[in-house]
Amino acid sequence: MKRALISDIHGNLEALEVVLADIEAQGISEIFCLGDTIGYGPDPCACIDLIMKVDVCLLGNHDQAAMFDPEGFNTGAERAIFWTREQLENARGSPADNARRWDFLGELPRNHRADGMLFVHGSARNPVNEYVFPEDIYNQRKMEKIFSLIDNCCFQGHTHVPGVFTEGLNFYSPDEIGHEYTIGEEKIMVNIGSVGQPRDADPRSCYVVLEDKQITFRRLEYPFDKTSGKIYDVPELDNFLGDRLKEGR
Repeated sequence: MKRALISDIHGNLEALEVVLADIEAQGISEIFCLGDTIGYGPDPCACIDLIMKVDVCLLGNHDQAAMFDPEGFNTGAERAIFWTREQLENARGSPADNARRWDFLGELPRNHRADGMLFVHGSARNPVNEYVFPEDIYNQRKMEKIFSLIDNCCFQGHTHVPGVFTEGLNFYSPDEIGHEYTIGEEKIMVNIGSVGQPRDADPRSCYVVLEDKQITFRRLEYPFDKTSGKIYDVPELDNFLGDRLKEGR
C-alpha cells in the first residue's frame, strides 16, 4: 500500500495543486489529509473542493475555528479565520456548493486509524490542538505521556516542521535522515510538514509518502509569489502571511 500524507494546506491553492500533481505522477491513489485545509491562505473554497476528493481528511484547529469562535489565536490568525468564514458563507456558486463545504468541515473526524497506525492533526493526546515541536524532546514528561497513547506510529501535522521523533527522545529532521525513515520496533511520531505554509526555513511544500514501513519526505517548489500576491490583495489578511511563504517561516 502506497499512501500520500498531506497536511496544513491553509488555503494555498498553488501549493496544493503542485502536491496533488506530484502524488498523481507517482501513481499514488490513496491520500490522507491531516487537517487545516483552510486558514491564513487566499483560496479556502477551492482548497476544500479539492480536499473533499481525498480518502481521509481530519479536523484541524483552523478548520474548527472557521466553524466556531477561534480560541488561542493571535490577532492576524484570528482576522484570517473571520475572513475565511466570510468566504465560505458568501462564495460564488450555488447555495448547494456552499452547504457541501460546511457539511464537509462539520463532519471531519479528530483522528483516524489504519494498518495499526494513528493519524491526527495535533497529537495523540490532543488530536486537534496540541503541538509537538522538535524541542519537545527535552520535555520528557510530555513526550512519555504522548508516546504512552501510541501503539507503534503516529503521523501528525500542526507544527509545519517535518521530522521523526523516536521514543528514545530523539528528533531527526528530513535532511538528517536523507529524507527517508524505516519504521521499526521503536515507537515513533512523524511530523509530516506543511503543504501550504512550511516553517522549517524551506519554502518548498512538504508531504510524506508512506509505503509499507518506508517513510519518504518530499519537497516541491511551487509559485509562492503568486500565492503571496493574492494575500497582499486582501486587506483582511496580514502581509506577513504572504511574506512568510517566501522564507518558509
